Amino acid sequence: MNPKKLKERKERGKKILKELKKLFSETKTELQYSNSWELLVAVILSAQCTDRRVNIVTEKLFKKYKKLDDYVCAKQSEFEKDIFSTGFYRNKAKNILSAAKIVKNNFGGRIPKTMEEILTIPGVARKTANVVLGNAYGVVEGIAVDTHVKRFAQKFDLTDSKDPKKIEQDLMEIFPKKEWFTITYYLIEYGRKVCIARVHDCSAHPITKIYPKSAKIWPKSK
Repeated sequence: MNPKKLKERKERGKKILKELKKLFSETKTELQYSNSWELLVAVILSAQCTDRRVNIVTEKLFKKYKKLDDYVCAKQSEFEKDIFSTGFYRNKAKNILSAAKIVKNNFGGRIPKTMEEILTIPGVARKTANVVLGNAYGVVEGIAVDTHVKRFAQKFDLTDSKDPKKIEQDLMEIFPKKEWFTITYYLIEYGRKVCIARVHDCSAHPITKIYPKSAKIWPKSK
């Protein structure tokens, strides 16, 4: 990002953040969990699935699999049935059950607290890592880029990329580090409750007035 564009985007980002803080109280993930392992499971399940559906599934799942060892000993075929409705269940089951073994054998049964370590766990990329580290430990090393965040960043010209990793880097340059954790959830809330992915008239939306061109920009959410 060249200096001129970065300056413009930082100025726009400051206005956007101010408006988002008026719209939403400070928030966090809507996924329901009682410990860091359950949070990791829920976040992996949330890929291409709504938080609401994940919470329905995990309500039963966490009663059936109460300890990490329950996942370590679980049969993949049975676990697939337990998470079937979240979609991509075979890959998710494989990752979660493999993750359980790694967490037990490599990290003493605890989710690690660093980005470097958590990224060694199956099924964990930067988005998942940022969500888990931020919500479980208050460790903020980046910005979680999901479909809502990606769409917002493109719609309001905060990035030139479609790649989540590059979008994260761009957003980290634009917003101050103290805002990295909350900006994710502000943007998710905006995408869910104000400016949904479906094409519609968003000319009167509160953030559109900051960047009027966005009213005609409709990036794909996936």
